[in-house]
Formats: sequence, structure tokens, C-alpha cells
Amino acid sequence: MIGRLTGILLEKHPPQVLLDVQGVGYEVNVPMSTFYDLPTIGTQTTLYTHLVIREDIHLLFGFATESERQTFRQLVKISGVGARTALALLSGLSVHDLHNAVAAQDSARLIRVPGVGKKTAERLLLELRDKLNSTIMNLDESVPSSAHGDDILDALLSLGYSDREANWAVKQISTSATLSDGIRQALQLLSKEK
Repeated sequence: MIGRLTGILLEKHPPQVLLDVQGVGYEVNVPMSTFYDLPTIGTQTTLYTHLVIREDIHLLFGFATESERQTFRQLVKISGVGARTALALLSGLSVHDLHNAVAAQDSARLIRVPGVGKKTAERLLLELRDKLNSTIMNLDESVPSSAHGDDILDALLSLGYSDREANWAVKQISTSATLSDGIRQALQLLSKEK
């Protein structure tokens, strides 16, 4: 099993990247959440991986965080959810958002992901209810740390910031910040990063 790869990023063609690991080029399928977080071509990067072996092909999937990989592994265990659907789910929702959708039994949020219909969404909600547990969420680096973290995160997302940018900014904010101060601090941090 290939559990992790560290190498030079050679090519980026969504949803696939080519990673040179000591002279061997690995084609790795990644969710868009990971794709947008990748460094520039020619830079060293590390991906947590999951290998799928079928009769006709070997597919390697890569993830920026361990929580994404664990969530992917939970998703592909569900009947009717293949690797492509799991990749689409992680491209359309962060691990945190998926956990919230499952906790709230919000099928409408899942149906918005391309390739996920009503029946698949209902099956996901039913089977993931007890499986997306706190272990995966604790691995996720994007869980808001501020007392108003979810509200600040929603505000940043509505302003057009990506999940990665918004989550990074929320993690930087003091846990004692008020909602308005938290949003102000996050916007200042994000303006400096641009």
C-alpha cells in the first residue's frame, strides 16, 4: 500500500496531478480542495494517499490532510459510492461541511454536489451518521477555533473566499473575539495574504 508521497509537483491537470518521487512519476487524483491548496509546479509537496486496485487499473488518490483521506475511505465503503463520487463530495464540501451536513441530516447540501442524487444523498446520510466521528474531525485542521468560528467562516465564504482561506483565517483569530471583531480580524489577515 502507498500511504504517503513526497515529491516534486510536475503537472497539474484537474483533478489529476503528476508527482515526481525520486525519478518515478505518480499520477494522483485529488479532490479540488487539495488541488487549490497545492504549491506551484516545481515545488516539493506531500500528499496522503489511498490506492485502489481493480482488475483493469490501479488508481492513486491524494489528499492534503489525513482527515480528507479518512473521510474518503469512509465514503468508498458505502454501497453505491465509488471513488469518483467520494472525490466529487470532497471537492464540493470540506470535511467539516460534510460532517455538519450529516449531523444535520441535510440532504439538500449533498445533492448540490455534481454526481450526487437524492437516493445517494439519503444513503450517505444514513450510513455516515455514526461513522464520521470525532476522530476524523479532530484530524481536520479546518475546524474553527473561535467561539464564533462557524459564523465567521460563513461570513467569509459568502464574501467569496475559498474554504481553505476562510478556515486558515478563522484559526488565526483569538477564541475570545466577538463576532464583529473576528470578521474584521479575518478580513485584515486575508488582505495581507493576497
